[in-house]
Amino acid sequence: MLSPNDKKLEKLDLLYRPSMAKPKTSAEIISEARNALRTVRTQRPFTPQEDQRKLFEPASSRTLENRPPSSFSLHASSFESSDPRPIYGTHLSPLELKPKAPASFTTKEDPCLPFPRPPVDPVKIRRVSSARVRFFRAASQGPLLPDRTLPPTERKKTVESKERGLMGNSLVKISGTYLIESNPTGHLKSHPLQLTYDGGFNEIKEQEMFKDATALPSHLRSRGSGKRRPRASSCPNSPDLSRLETKAVSNANLQEKDTETDIDDIFWNTRIVPILNELEKEENVEMVCAACTQLHHALKEGNMLGNKFKRRNILLKTLYKLVDVGSDPLSLKLAKIILALKVSRKNLLNVCKLIFKISRSEKNDSLIQNDSILESLLEVLRSEDLHTNTEAFLYCMGAIKFLSGNPGFLNEMISKDTVEILMNLIKQINENSRKCGTYFPNSGHLLVQMTATLRNLVDSPLARRKLLSISALPQLCTVMGQYMDDKDVCTNIARIFSKLTSYHVCCVALANYSRCYALFLNLINKYQKTQDLVVRIVFILGNLTAKNNQAREQFSKEKGSIPTLLALFHTFYELDLRSEKPVGEGGEPPKAQLPQAQVEDVLIKLTRVLANLAIHPGVGQAMATSPHVVGPLLATLEYKSIDDCEELVINTTATINNLSYYQVKNSIIQDKKLYIAELLLKLLMSNNMDGILEAVRVFGNLSQDRDICDFIVQKNVHKFMIALLDAKHQDICFSACGVLLNLTVDKDKRVILKEGGGIKKLMNCLRDFGPTDWQLACLVCKTLWNLSENITHASSCFGDEDTNTLLVLLSSFLDEDLALDGSFDQDLKNYHKLHWETEFKPVAQQLLNRLQCPHPSVEALPAPAPPPTTVMQLNTGNRKSALLPS
Repeated sequence: MLSPNDKKLEKLDLLYRPSMAKPKTSAEIISEARNALRTVRTQRPFTPQEDQRKLFEPASSRTLENRPPSSFSLHASSFESSDPRPIYGTHLSPLELKPKAPASFTTKEDPCLPFPRPPVDPVKIRRVSSARVRFFRAASQGPLLPDRTLPPTERKKTVESKERGLMGNSLVKISGTYLIESNPTGHLKSHPLQLTYDGGFNEIKEQEMFKDATALPSHLRSRGSGKRRPRASSCPNSPDLSRLETKAVSNANLQEKDTETDIDDIFWNTRIVPILNELEKEENVEMVCAACTQLHHALKEGNMLGNKFKRRNILLKTLYKLVDVGSDPLSLKLAKIILALKVSRKNLLNVCKLIFKISRSEKNDSLIQNDSILESLLEVLRSEDLHTNTEAFLYCMGAIKFLSGNPGFLNEMISKDTVEILMNLIKQINENSRKCGTYFPNSGHLLVQMTATLRNLVDSPLARRKLLSISALPQLCTVMGQYMDDKDVCTNIARIFSKLTSYHVCCVALANYSRCYALFLNLINKYQKTQDLVVRIVFILGNLTAKNNQAREQFSKEKGSIPTLLALFHTFYELDLRSEKPVGEGGEPPKAQLPQAQVEDVLIKLTRVLANLAIHPGVGQAMATSPHVVGPLLATLEYKSIDDCEELVINTTATINNLSYYQVKNSIIQDKKLYIAELLLKLLMSNNMDGILEAVRVFGNLSQDRDICDFIVQKNVHKFMIALLDAKHQDICFSACGVLLNLTVDKDKRVILKEGGGIKKLMNCLRDFGPTDWQLACLVCKTLWNLSENITHASSCFGDEDTNTLLVLLSSFLDEDLALDGSFDQDLKNYHKLHWETEFKPVAQQLLNRLQCPHPSVEALPAPAPPPTTVMQLNTGNRKSALLPS
């Protein structure tokens, strides 16, 4: 139960609690150090960096026969020469209109049929393409015919006037657009092409339209042969006009495709073919790399990337041949072009393998970064089908995993939405498993790569925020549950959670997902002897229960929660005992043993969880009365010295301290209090100040019992406590003063403190720490109050000199302006003022009155129930030597 002062402090913490992103204030740090029950911290389990880049770690549960290879050979022959085109679900019916090229030109031919076109200068191709785009944009927004149809005579006049404006230049009609030809040979002038829209109908005579057309090369003329239909001799009526409009649109589309094909042919022959020839003839690798870069830019410029370009297979064959060169820089450039051409199936798998093979060497990371290969890999994951390309995704993810281990790629990966892409794939796998009850082929292997990548990415604050924003933690828990038999997947996700729960916001998010507790318990039961997995699960549970009372309660309500932890404790306790025995005395051969440090690490994390759970009143009281909980803790203190394993001994002592707080019936701690006191003597005699502090805190709780007070005097522990007042360490002085306060409740023991120089040391503590620690100053005043009970004159108790010193100190400290005139921030000032007003001032005022006017009838101040000194909160934040960097 919290005392009234603790409740006030709890309210104050709510008022002045900073945002999650800010570090703790000084007031919060001090408050945590003085709470009755303290959480225990520990370092995150260490994950060694892999010496070699492979799909799976050396400690993987997969055998060599049951996992894809990380080493393989790859040649040009590995690729399929013709990459299959994409399969579409809708089959298009053949077009009714099949235009044929005219055998001869007559005046009666339909002007809507395709006409010969002049060759286009390659320099002007992009301008033509732009014009074509503008034409399509206009055509897509309405019919090709104008809203108002001009009479034939007006149309004729308009066209004739345009013809006259061209000053003799010939026209070539392409889908209702006239390209002005500057000379008979078909070469374009330097000025841009002029486009004239004719509305679909005109009265231009074909002899005039096609004059000089015989100068065009034959391969650019309209295809086909046959006689063209005669044109109607009269103006069409409304139904005929509608049919003609439809016919014009259809013809325009076909003619536009022919135009586009011709332009692509010209671009291919003038821009692409020379580069391909250079690739086939050039022997210098650097020159070939430069040509590949040029090829990629040209393909992009001509809109020839993707899988719909008709000469794509010719291009791919050339690129595949270059794979045999065996140059990593060249292979990366080839892979980038091949992926941009949207290969599929076997070829997609092989190009992903090619990049994976190159990425296995760290020295190639700079090449990958310079060529922007990461973007190409992410595009594969983003756009390709997971079900049909699982193996390709596996090697693609393997390469991304390698790169994620390089800090230089971290920001780039996160900015390119790698977190969202991976979580989307994980969601697909979860939904498929839920709906179909089956897994994708190689999905387990793929999940190992994805979760290992996420493990590297969560080091970034931005990645953590993204994971929270898309509710990724429940999805990861779902994967863990579905792939519980896959130890590698579970271990990687446990590593992710180990990192995430080290941050308060992420810890709260996971704690709020109620299903995680049962999941973690199931994993502990399944992998009880698998150290690298269970140590992380227990570490996560320690984080969840460190600051969240609801999480403590929720976990304790899960079926078999505490028994599961105790069974795990027993397993590793036995392993620890066995590892200390020599092989000749029953110990196992070295090959069968876990390293002792790994065994101890599990025990350290387990005792931390038990200490955190004990903070919850209901759970803590039940644990204090359970011999199955207290027994292993006492056994650990008995056989482990602080020199053997400092963190384990200190955490175990902290857990006992939390349990000793509860003064309940049938408490095992109370039944074995003298045995515990004997065990604590070993810590007091050590040279470890952190261990000494924990032992003193337990004595602070236990010294409420008269038998323990007698034990303290018999073993001269009180002298040790008095000596600790000179430690110049506030927490140690605070805990030692608490024990002395409990001793002064017994009148027979007050004289011992006076003889040991305790009064002088107490006043020194008051003088040194009073202005900065009003809780410690309050304890000192309470102890002096008890010592001065029934005195007739202050000098008879403290002596003249000490009495005068004490009067001056109390008078100064009771002056609010002097007492609170410290150079603290506002938060700390409020904290100090609260404790000065609620704790120090009432006791100090009474003590000052007694010193000035002694009154023998005033009774001694009993130790509170429980006394403030005996309900010290556990906090390893002051145990700097026990907190190793994560």
